[in-house]
Amino acid sequence: MPRQIFQLRISLAGVRPLVWRRVLVPGGFTLDRVHRVVQHAMGWRDCHLHSFEVDGEQFGEPDPDGELSLRDELDVRLDAVVAKGSRFHYTYDFGNWWEHDLVVEDVLLADPEERYPDCSDGDRACPPEDVGGPAGYLALLAAFADPGHPEHHTLRGWAGDRFDPAAFDPGRAGTLLRRFC
Repeated sequence: MPRQIFQLRISLAGVRPLVWRRVLVPGGFTLDRVHRVVQHAMGWRDCHLHSFEVDGEQFGEPDPDGELSLRDELDVRLDAVVAKGSRFHYTYDFGNWWEHDLVVEDVLLADPEERYPDCSDGDRACPPEDVGGPAGYLALLAAFADPGHPEHHTLRGWAGDRFDPAAFDPGRAGTLLRRFC
């Protein structure tokens, strides 16, 4: 039986202009692998905790202290919890609270000539780690856009000369996905 490929649209909530990705993910991936797909497609560095919410149920890495009530993401396949048209959420970095809206845009049959996962489209760079969540990122963008802003040079130096909020390369993201997911 041919493999099912889930076309997911991942949108970062709370930031404008919108940061988003379109990825193709095997339905047989467990949620821990979907987590890695989100990390590499968006451009995060996997430095913080994360969780998924699907139909009101929380999934993630089990908490050894038992403070977070999460189902183990290693035990749950993507195709077992979502279908075409499903919406679910992924939260990354519980301090900065980056919420991602995920939509299953389509379910396709795998093309035997293609390698998965892949990133087929998207727009804008992922915010830098530890920028302070959506509010901190909006402040960073405002400072970047205004050379007269009192924090322009400081924040440019903090984010690095190579950070361009408008840049995104789906081909590079696809290469990272195939290499690390």
